[in-house]
Amino acid sequence: MKIYYYHTRPIEEALGEWEKHLHPGHILYGLTHFNKYGITPILHPFRRFSSRLKLSFYNFFEIIRCKETYDLLYGTSFYGLELIIFCRALGLFRKPIAIWHHQAVVRNPNPIKDMISRFYYKGIDQMFFFSQTLINDSLQSGKVTADRLHLIHWGADIDFYDYLRQHLPATGNGAFITTGKEHRDFATLLKAFAGTGLPVEIFTTPDPEYQALLKAYEAYSNIRVHFTVGILPHMLATEVCRSRFVVICCQDFPYTVGLTTLVEAFALGLPVICTRNPKFEMDIEKERAGIYVDYNDVEGWKQAIAYLYTHPEEARQMGRNGRNLAEREFNLEHYTYELSVILKDMARTKAHDR
Repeated sequence: MKIYYYHTRPIEEALGEWEKHLHPGHILYGLTHFNKYGITPILHPFRRFSSRLKLSFYNFFEIIRCKETYDLLYGTSFYGLELIIFCRALGLFRKPIAIWHHQAVVRNPNPIKDMISRFYYKGIDQMFFFSQTLINDSLQSGKVTADRLHLIHWGADIDFYDYLRQHLPATGNGAFITTGKEHRDFATLLKAFAGTGLPVEIFTTPDPEYQALLKAYEAYSNIRVHFTVGILPHMLATEVCRSRFVVICCQDFPYTVGLTTLVEAFALGLPVICTRNPKFEMDIEKERAGIYVDYNDVEGWKQAIAYLYTHPEEARQMGRNGRNLAEREFNLEHYTYELSVILKDMARTKAHDR
């Protein structure tokens, strides 16, 4: 079968980098492994637009102009696909649409917007979610039905990280590291590390709010800040590989904030301290892969940081447990298989309907 593959970032370049072990495959949402399961992707020609409306119109015309035959449209997000989804809801676009939904489907307090949204979701045939909690929350909206929502055990490209570890062994420098950018709670994290005096490397985007906050801690020699621009998964993975502990301190936000960092830590076999996010599918404490801390809990963070640092053997065992979790369930190979089963079933249903 063939699928029309849509991503919100440049793909051909990333695919070439993946072949050279310079890009983790899981960020491409199955693209690197679809061929193993008899699925041939047609790549959408990416273009960047500052306007979401312009992006949606560009994508719409590129999709309807595609001359190749394919069974369904597969998107890693609905961002930029709004117009084609509305056309599907209207019956004007005949191909089934399957997309990743990164947050729960919610009600809108504005009744007119909520009505439009309810109609919009009729244009999405199947949706993939990172956790059952997000699915349960989505069902409360009344806009979607359970038969259209699927839990996918999204996880890391283990082969990429194994290659990285083989060619760049961790130096064991004793540092904690965080590489997050969206909805990160640096206020809590910085207070905690300032209180412990233990070393932490922070890699994040030059967001004005982050810059102002991090600047206030310039005097602390144990806190080193690096602002990065662009998509740099290989560089960031290299820095994580050189560290001993991964910290993920997040704001209370209704989706799986920090999940990419978390599955990367699992693949690298590194212990984790993470804000207790109820949207995660896995429980790192139950799996003995790390330590949870409640939102905004500075003292909890101090205790967790000090505990990992002073219990190296237990920390190493947490890392091994995280790696076992990645190998068992949360990895690129496994989740691509889960996706392929659903996508093939969609294609069979479409063929039968004809």
